[in-house]
Amino acid sequence: MDTSHLREDYRKGQLVESAAPADPLALFREWLSEAIAAGLPEPYAMTLATATADGVPSARIVLLRLADESGFSFYSNYTSRKGAELAANPHASLLFYWAVLERQVRVEGAVERMAAAESDAYFSSRPYDSRIGAWASPQSAVIEDRAMLDQLDTPAIIIA
Repeated sequence: MDTSHLREDYRKGQLVESAAPADPLALFREWLSEAIAAGLPEPYAMTLATATADGVPSARIVLLRLADESGFSFYSNYTSRKGAELAANPHASLLFYWAVLERQVRVEGAVERMAAAESDAYFSSRPYDSRIGAWASPQSAVIEDRAMLDQLDTPAIIIA
């Protein structure tokens, strides 16, 4: 399918550098607040791009859980594909895209795990069914049968 003839006239979301806060995190928080106020579905959803140790990229959508001076936090399973890639190559890129507002934010940088107590507290705060699902399902892996699920241990949670 050729989409080269399709065009949009982007005029909604302007970034005037002289009017923007000096702190990029402050601008991000402002834009995220506007996306939330606009009622956009899951405005805290972001594309997470990782790469293997050999540099083979992959991307998926994850949910932002905290953005502060220490970084952008999300939670994931240590043994998932993204967890393995982040362990082997602790650098990532995030992309927030709010099409209706004609805005996007890119974040690039080093990744590190948060303290186990913090990730455990988050995991415990999740609804029961969500915790059971995370515990029972090995992310990014094919589940052959019920017996495989019955043999699994509780997966660890990471944040990057």
